[in-house]
Amino acid sequence: MKMVSIITVNYNQSYITEQLLASIFETNTYTAIELIVVDNASKDNPIPAWITQYPNITFIRSEVNLGFAGGNNLGVKQAKGDYLFFVNNDTEFTAGLVQDLVNILDKNLTVGMVSPKIRYHDQPTVLQYAGFTNMNYYTMRNSCIGQFEEDKGQYDNTTGPTGYIHGAAMMVRRDAIDKAGLMAENFFLYYEEMDWNDHIKRAGYQIWVEPKALIYHKESVSVGRASGLKEYFMNRNRILFIRRNAPSALAVIVFYIYFILLVTPRNIINYIRQGHKGFTTLLLKAISWNFTHAKNSTDLGYKL
Repeated sequence: MKMVSIITVNYNQSYITEQLLASIFETNTYTAIELIVVDNASKDNPIPAWITQYPNITFIRSEVNLGFAGGNNLGVKQAKGDYLFFVNNDTEFTAGLVQDLVNILDKNLTVGMVSPKIRYHDQPTVLQYAGFTNMNYYTMRNSCIGQFEEDKGQYDNTTGPTGYIHGAAMMVRRDAIDKAGLMAENFFLYYEEMDWNDHIKRAGYQIWVEPKALIYHKESVSVGRASGLKEYFMNRNRILFIRRNAPSALAVIVFYIYFILLVTPRNIINYIRQGHKGFTTLLLKAISWNFTHAKNSTDLGYKL
């Protein structure tokens, strides 16, 4: 039986994290696991109380907010598992989840990453994720399969390769991490799991989805459904992703033209219509960051 390290990152959401832990204790029957919780510089440090409450869990405290990738990377460095299961703290487990994902990695040695099917927690019969299409690197667009559909089991027989895993729940083979490296921490928030996905593919592994496994996700508990923080990093990191992963310099140039001439004006118009004050400034800062940090962003494939 392979050891599975379940890793989650907490940031100012202690109660939400405790709900995740409760769901693991209530539903999980896979015995070869370790639980690792990283607190990413929460204002009120929950770890002293947690150590007493959860004596069998490994807790790691960062005094600096390292972002999604940095927090998870701290967990990786202490994890002992053959497989590492990264889950957002705003998810809740279901019966058989870990075992179903382990089965995929056990039986398919070329699979480096696998995600379960995801439903929205507040709409428990509605799908959030049942796979992704491949990326169009000229527009940095792809589609989430099944999103907002009523789950009637229509994807339960589609186990196999997918364009991308979902960062809310992804089990990763240790050997794939050793070959591809850790998540890139310069993303800080958003797109880092998609970037990692592409790097693991380039290391020779397949990316799968297992719709027979299910997890529930409380989408955007940490930053809100519409926030300046989310808008800034979504735009900044969309550009950064292309700079790191586009297959050619031509793809980067086409994407830049598309983003500046079409995406930027469209977003600004939407901000005005929706009354999101300050979002235009954040968008321009996101674009500017990619030019001013071009020489400092690690492992870029093509850059202008």
